[in-house]
Amino acid sequence: GRQVFDELLQLGFVAHRFPIESTLAWAGSPIMWLNMVIAFVASTIFAFLSRSFRRQKLTYIFSIFIAACLIFFMSTLESPVGGTVWSFYFFGDLYSTLMVSTFFAFLNDSIAPEKAKRLYGLIGLGGVSGGAFGATLLAARIKQLSITAWLAICLGVAGGICVVAGAAGRLFARVPIPETPKADQAAAVTENPATAGARLVFRSRYLLAILAIVGLYEMVSTIMDFQFKSAVAHYLDGEAIGVRIANMYAISNVLSFVVQLFFTSFVMNRFGVGMALLVLPATALIGSVGFLLTPVLLAGSALYVSDNGFNNSINQSAREVLYTPTTRRAKYQAKAFIDMFLQRFAKALAVGLSLGITTFFAGFESVRWLSLIVGTILVFWIRIVRFAGKEFEKKSAPAV
Repeated sequence: GRQVFDELLQLGFVAHRFPIESTLAWAGSPIMWLNMVIAFVASTIFAFLSRSFRRQKLTYIFSIFIAACLIFFMSTLESPVGGTVWSFYFFGDLYSTLMVSTFFAFLNDSIAPEKAKRLYGLIGLGGVSGGAFGATLLAARIKQLSITAWLAICLGVAGGICVVAGAAGRLFARVPIPETPKADQAAAVTENPATAGARLVFRSRYLLAILAIVGLYEMVSTIMDFQFKSAVAHYLDGEAIGVRIANMYAISNVLSFVVQLFFTSFVMNRFGVGMALLVLPATALIGSVGFLLTPVLLAGSALYVSDNGFNNSINQSAREVLYTPTTRRAKYQAKAFIDMFLQRFAKALAVGLSLGITTFFAGFESVRWLSLIVGTILVFWIRIVRFAGKEFEKKSAPAV
């Protein structure tokens, strides 16, 4: 369902009725900031509900909300106005963030750290496979089905999520839940849900490290994407540009699938979560050095493939494992604050950086020097990853 929303927006299934300008054109407008406000409100509601509901119950609540929104858009998007299309954009973004956060909160609250290192690779394979299936299905049938039919499919997916979550909840009901300290119980009741997640994050060096990993990735990804697209625009023309981007998208999906299937669980279980978290920044650093030395099309394409191929597989799985040895409040409230709001904030900073890039690096010859900025960020990223990996092992030891 998440992939269908992304593809509908990116392929312009709705935009052909109400054109949505490119990211750099509207990113500085109130639209971007309104999206951040919506994300902040969502993280606050998530933190508030997590006080009383957890695991499958939280999944039921948000799935019902998603279903209600889908029914609304099924009746309005056939003849949309501007406000309807923009609200659909906000909803699609919220759908992706909310359901993924709910899923991983459920998972992190149910699986011990040592088991997570073995299982998250295979579990994450579901996301990679689902994304590939959704993209393939939409590409094959986008002209045959109306937008109402696509939303009906998403409605069915929401119902399926509830069914599977209920079955998983009954299985995990036998898993003992660590007793929450009385101090944490009292804080959970009295704290303002709007600031509870932020307080947890900024009081913990470990959670701050997770926050930094998320934020630094957004900045690196934005710059490397700009370098890739600059290389494509410089070396290719016309339809060849679209073909190249589509081919790199397909290659990165294949790489993500292979890494998730064969390497993610193996690396985390054999070498540790810290080593798994090093894969993406290490490959990005190699790619950036290569582009700095020889800014050719192949080097630029390698930046895109390494970013999307490794982030959607081993990096996301390893990053989620970091939450397993934390408290229940951190798994629900701090994680929601990082994933829903601070990730949006990091993206806003990254978009601002992109705007600056297009201002000061207008010619292709200067784009190669952006790799110096990327390299500097990656050095900090690697240091933070090493700290997070060591802290994870310390926090996991009592659970083992």
